[in-house]
Amino acid sequence: MNLPFITDQDFKNKDFTKIKLDKAEYDNCTFTNCNFDSCYLSAFSFLECEFIDCNLSLVKINETIFKDTTFTNCKMIGFPVSEINTFLLSITFKSCNLQLANFVNTNLKHTTFMACNFNQTDFSNANLLGSSFNNCNFLNAVFNTTNLEKCDFTSAKNISLIPENNKLKGAKFSKYNLEGLLAHYKLIITE
Repeated sequence: MNLPFITDQDFKNKDFTKIKLDKAEYDNCTFTNCNFDSCYLSAFSFLECEFIDCNLSLVKINETIFKDTTFTNCKMIGFPVSEINTFLLSITFKSCNLQLANFVNTNLKHTTFMACNFNQTDFSNANLLGSSFNNCNFLNAVFNTTNLEKCDFTSAKNISLIPENNKLKGAKFSKYNLEGLLAHYKLIITE
């Protein structure tokens, strides 16, 4: 099915829970202060788009395409990253609330996450090879058989994982977040 093509549009202060966003391929569009809470965006395409100050909590994005798309200061509680179409997938997250998001089985190599909240987010079986997590909070996040090789966690907070259950070769951690890698061993760490 060929989708209508919408390009170079700015959508500001739209409540898409009340007015429906047309199912289309959006290219070089900006969505600012828009509400998509629990909206159906399945099989849409967003190419070189930007979402700023939007609410994307609990959206339905089965087979949605995101290519060169940036999310800035967005509320994305329960965001189902695992449902995204991986064809051409390239996304960046800046200052987003990704609490309870689902990254299970997602292939997001070399992705940039800046100052994001991942409270209770599930990264099980995800491939995050070479991704960077600058100033991100991982309170109660789940990592199980996750590929974290060459990831940068040097400024991450509250990270806790079992090293044997994840791939960590070449991952970067600071001495301040090492406690989360050792908590499983019930060690007493002092200064």
